[in-house]
Amino acid sequence: MNWQAISFDWNQLRAFLATAKEGSFSAAARVLNTTQPTISRQLSALEASLGVSLLESNVRGQTLTAAGQELLDHAQMMGEAATLISMVADRQSQEVSGEVALAATDLMSAAILPGILSSLRESAPGITIRIKESNNILNLMRREADISIRHMQPTEPELIARHVGDLRANLYASCAYLDKEGRPRTLREVADHTFIGVPDPEHLIASMHNLGIPLRAENFAIQPDSSMVTWEMVKVGHGVSMLPEVLGEVEPMVEKVFAEAPSFEYPIWLVTHKELQTSPRIRAVFDFLANQLGEIARIRS
Repeated sequence: MNWQAISFDWNQLRAFLATAKEGSFSAAARVLNTTQPTISRQLSALEASLGVSLLESNVRGQTLTAAGQELLDHAQMMGEAATLISMVADRQSQEVSGEVALAATDLMSAAILPGILSSLRESAPGITIRIKESNNILNLMRREADISIRHMQPTEPELIARHVGDLRANLYASCAYLDKEGRPRTLREVADHTFIGVPDPEHLIASMHNLGIPLRAENFAIQPDSSMVTWEMVKVGHGVSMLPEVLGEVEPMVEKVFAEAPSFEYPIWLVTHKELQTSPRIRAVFDFLANQLGEIARIRS
């Protein structure tokens, strides 16, 4: 190891990596929980210590120079190594306290987690839960989250997953909407109604066709990116959408569009990195969520 060749600060390299990934100083400052001037100073210091220009400013933010592009892959490997060091240290720690980052969809985060996390605070008051609401699958191997609640089994060998149960979903609409537009008498008539988009409308269209509901892309009058926005749109009467029973069956303003239609089941998977499985605080949250979500699934099955 040539120790004299290592002339830069890791925090400076981390600022470079975040800026390259996020595209601007301000975006890098947000993900690193610091300020834009701090990121700018760290990058200037890194360029000075390495003797090369790494980034160029333009109207859209920051772009990599040729030297920056060449350095990026090495910086990425250092970032992954630093993440793994943090994971291994977490695994060795016996403290049942600290922060646990939990990734879940916006619907899960807003509609289900609030009702179950209060008892976690009572049983493990030293743990702080950071909710990372996202409808995308966050990368657990890069420590974007410690635990993820997913609807698909992961395939990465580095991840540990537990299937905690299945929830059901149905087509729902507001009572006022159905009073106005009419309740379908057959599955075929369901396709005559206006639909509110879901994150994966193509999958829903295919599922509806399998039931005998000839849904088309033209049925979707509004296409929110957020499932919570879809839920609110349904409640105020904009149309029909596929929603979980844990919402639809307890909301008096909505009803099933066609009572005889079969429910759809979707799995709930809890996922974490194998290096984090034996971290006491992450294990405590993982087991708690498995029990609570499993109980919800059993009640609704």
